[in-house]
Amino acid sequence: MTEEDPAEHDFGVRRQASFAGDGNVPYDRELIRSGGVSRSGDRRRQASPRRPVHRPGRDARRPGSVGRTTRIILLLLLVAAVVSGVLLFTRAAAFNASVSSAPFPSSALFGSLNGDGRVNILMIGYGGAGHDGAYLADSIQVLSIDAATDTTTTIPIPRDLWIEGLATFAQNGKANEVFAIGHQSGADEGAGGLDAAGDLMAAVISEVTGLEIRHWLSIDFPGFRDMVDAVGGVTVANPVAFEYTHHPEFHAAGNWEAGGFTAGDIHLDGAQALAYARARYTSVVAESNDFARSIRQARILGALRSEIGEGGAGAILPGLALMDAMEGGVRTNVSAIDLFLISSHLASDRRVELAEGPVLTATTNTIGQYILIPTGWSGPGDYAGLQAYLTGELSQPIGARAADAP
Repeated sequence: MTEEDPAEHDFGVRRQASFAGDGNVPYDRELIRSGGVSRSGDRRRQASPRRPVHRPGRDARRPGSVGRTTRIILLLLLVAAVVSGVLLFTRAAAFNASVSSAPFPSSALFGSLNGDGRVNILMIGYGGAGHDGAYLADSIQVLSIDAATDTTTTIPIPRDLWIEGLATFAQNGKANEVFAIGHQSGADEGAGGLDAAGDLMAAVISEVTGLEIRHWLSIDFPGFRDMVDAVGGVTVANPVAFEYTHHPEFHAAGNWEAGGFTAGDIHLDGAQALAYARARYTSVVAESNDFARSIRQARILGALRSEIGEGGAGAILPGLALMDAMEGGVRTNVSAIDLFLISSHLASDRRVELAEGPVLTATTNTIGQYILIPTGWSGPGDYAGLQAYLTGELSQPIGARAADAP
């Protein structure tokens, strides 16, 4: 027997220890030698570092958790959309109850505005409580919408147009008086002054012009002012600088104490827009009549339309602000849904003026008031010339937008 080399022995031990530390060894020698008690195994477990258990961190999400998160987000968005829709519906219903005689939800205009005919909306501006002649119409305009071409023609009706001999109006008077007479009769009968005023005005202007006018919207001065303020003011292109006064005696003396407007793009808040729309006694002769006022009013309506936007989510906040402003100042016989549809037609593509000369003739009535009657008028109820003129103008295609159309 030869003596073992200590180095070889150590090498063998090391080999055995190395083998013993290998997890692939199918048996434990120490366990066998000790009769069931393994010391080397304990040492191996103590000496061998444990592999860290891998646990996904916050940034290492499993595919399933990402999917669940996405579903939760989508669900929350859906819930938010439903809640917002309910709130908007509720707000619109309350607004409708405040300003309209039409039920909500309903639409009298959706079908016709998507057809191929013409839809006519009468718009009436008046002073309201606290103003002289509170319910005399200060502004009368017809928005005539050609649904087939999606274009709008504005037809300003002069306040001094003489109304006489109509089936819808047993009395006689200026066009602006019709609204006040309707308001008084409605209030006396308990039917609602503004509703009666709007219905009568629409019927009379329909008979005078020959246009079918079933729908109307009225707004008082404070409501007009608040609407402009609600959208942060409006910017209009004012072609001619002018100053103005509210008093005819100051106008004769050239005293323009009320203020003025420069030429070019001007930004107007609610009070300034109201003054711009109403100014009658001005330093420029061409700006001192109802026709010039109607053009300025149309510019403001077009600017309002621009501020509201083209609809969609971006129009929600301006729309809500406008609803708040319109409550108490607006009355109409169309629903809130129809008001939204009309809003896209506030910017005019063409204007048809009922000007003195070719269409109207200036004269006086029996008590000396300045009035306008249709040129060639044969007597009470003769509006055939005016109607023929409008029919001819509206039958013409709309080309480039007129310079005075906002």
